[in-house]
Amino acid sequence: MARITRAAPHLEAEEVKTRLKLDPRPLCRQRWLIIYNALVDPREASDIAKHTGTTVAMVHRVIASYNRLGVAAVETPGKGGRRRQYVTWEEEQAFLAPFFSRAERGGIATAGEIQRAFEVHLGHEVHKSTISRLLKRHGWRKPVPRPVHPKASPEAQAQFKKTSRPALLRRSRLAQPMTSGLS
Repeated sequence: MARITRAAPHLEAEEVKTRLKLDPRPLCRQRWLIIYNALVDPREASDIAKHTGTTVAMVHRVIASYNRLGVAAVETPGKGGRRRQYVTWEEEQAFLAPFFSRAERGGIATAGEIQRAFEVHLGHEVHKSTISRLLKRHGWRKPVPRPVHPKASPEAQAQFKKTSRPALLRRSRLAQPMTSGLS
């Protein structure tokens, strides 16, 4: 005979049922459903898994964490989100505000300048992609075109201008359609 899965009575069954109905997150609703089944009708984990449409491992995991931690085990922040961040969204907005206001007045704020200020703000270096992502998160990205290519050679450009014209003229004469001369 298999082991019966029971949930600790941290909450009454009616309270669990209410939370099951009112929770907007599908993952939390599924967890509450597993706990409700274990509270109202304790049975094998495989039966609860079949009834709730989950796996046996998930039933064991949810019930074990609920028995140990209570409601906090079910109402977690959820999947996704910004877990690894240097500063919060509001702090980022406050940091970028002077740069945005200067840009609105017609000044130029470069990513390099913002990066240096951000590194001073944090107290350590950050990768340049951090600043690009920060600007994108706040809906502000205006790329500045490069004035001159780093490998540009003025001599090679001048030489190209001298030699390219005759070659283009030869090609254009060859590409003209032939006419029979009959009108």
